[in-house]
Amino acid sequence: MEEFFENELVIKFEQMIENNEELYFETEEFDEIIIYYLELGDVSYAEIATNYALKIHPNSLQLKTKKFEVLLELENYTQARELMDELRESSMESTDFLVCCAKYYSNLGNPRRAIEFCERALELEEEENFLHNFIADEYVNLEDPFNALKHYKLALKFEPQDEYSLENALYCYNQLNKGDEAIHFLNDYLDQYPFSEIAWFEYGQFFFNRKNYEEAIKGFDYLLAINAEAIAVYANKAACYEAMEEWMKAIAVYEEMLELEYTKSFTYYKIGLCYKENKQPLLALNCFQKSLRDDPQFYLSMMEQSYIYEEMGGMKEALHFAQEAVSLNENNLDFQKRLAFLYIDSGKFEESLECLKKLVDFEPQRFYNWYALSEVLMLLGEYEEAIATLKSATKMHNRAELYYQLSNCYFHMNNQKQGRNVLSIALELDPNLLEDMQLKYPFIKEEADKVKAKKK
Repeated sequence: MEEFFENELVIKFEQMIENNEELYFETEEFDEIIIYYLELGDVSYAEIATNYALKIHPNSLQLKTKKFEVLLELENYTQARELMDELRESSMESTDFLVCCAKYYSNLGNPRRAIEFCERALELEEEENFLHNFIADEYVNLEDPFNALKHYKLALKFEPQDEYSLENALYCYNQLNKGDEAIHFLNDYLDQYPFSEIAWFEYGQFFFNRKNYEEAIKGFDYLLAINAEAIAVYANKAACYEAMEEWMKAIAVYEEMLELEYTKSFTYYKIGLCYKENKQPLLALNCFQKSLRDDPQFYLSMMEQSYIYEEMGGMKEALHFAQEAVSLNENNLDFQKRLAFLYIDSGKFEESLECLKKLVDFEPQRFYNWYALSEVLMLLGEYEEAIATLKSATKMHNRAELYYQLSNCYFHMNNQKQGRNVLSIALELDPNLLEDMQLKYPFIKEEADKVKAKKK
């Protein structure tokens, strides 16, 4: 990697540009420089190098092909097409040119034409692994997992330890719903390459997805035997124990992870969740606190502390940590709902309004957001605002509850006429709710009989 970034030709080329000089490079040297920039993703410098190279070697087919590749990276398809047409007659025996043609058609959404150029390139017996992966990807774009699988497997024949080919072959088996064939393929592969980390990972994932957690753990254990520092695998293994509700075993795996990690907040959080599921709230609370010591802004642990304190009857602490969590992640609607509930539970109705209004703004399709907001506004005596809110709510939700609430608002505002009109609508929508609504809103009790009498 260090050698890559300290490429002497590239250093020489960049010094030339900086000093506004003109030095001579061979075509092969320019090829290396351009490839360096393309692999680095620095397309602007690749373009500079290509243009300068063609100034020195204007007839080089090799460099013109590189220009073609750069134009594709720049998404300049008009010029790319012109150059492709210019080179077609002279470069049909060039793998690089044929691959560029395939990329051109792939980028323009013509996978079948791209496949044709890749198949032509395969005849030259170069870059077979790359070309079969390219063809397979195009078949994936065509939603043809059968042919995609065939080419991913061919790619593996040319580069047996190509992780990309292996992962995508298993993806295709999954798309084809051929689970038995997939595990047979994977077992055959592991017989040949028993130290393949990616194969053991896929083995574990295969059985995890099929809820065969014991077998999944075997796969992850094999992988950890090969590479004991594969941190992500510990998390997968722990997830198996969690799915089996073996909380203490999951905790033991997470504790192994802690030995390897630099940032530990998320792992302490996961251990805390396991203790919580194992009905050990104090140990859970201790882990959530450790999580926050590692990362004071880890809002998931803050909210979990809120839940633990609520279970223990510490509502003041529960509210405090919910407030902290929401201050760090205001757009989390579940957090907003919880904070609103805790405010209401502690009698802090005014404070709950901000949460409830956000819920209505972000989730207007949820009826209960409107219902709760209107309820709190009425508790605060804000009947005019409650009426405006309920009018907006009824445009989205034709629910009796909203009309019962609206009638109560009008009665409180001494607007009996409007109150009776909307109460009439509420009774038509759901008369069975009347008894509950009369208990909540005493005005409705005496007004309902008048509305019924008027109808008769």
